[in-house]
Amino acid sequence: MYDMQNVKRLKAVGESAPTAWEAFKQFDAAAMAEGAIPKKYKELIALAVAMTTQCPYCLEIHRKQAIAAGATEAELAETVFIAAALRAGAAVTHGTHIAGME
Repeated sequence: MYDMQNVKRLKAVGESAPTAWEAFKQFDAAAMAEGAIPKKYKELIALAVAMTTQCPYCLEIHRKQAIAAGATEAELAETVFIAAALRAGAAVTHGTHIAGME
């Protein structure tokens, strides 16, 4: 089901909703542009989010872009564990909704 070739279908999706597609592309470009947060850090953030949302397309795209922006293997590895810690932390804190409630 997940095949990077599917990304090529985005053009057809965009052609069916051109106003929304153009707005999305502009928003995405603005959000990911160099700014107060350097591009490399934005790509590492995007990777961590992609790991938590489990989007294989985002993982592949942002992995390549993070490396192109200068991310090291050590930075990529730490990003994995940041994402894992956040997911685990969310599960633990959600436990407060059920633990100790009689």
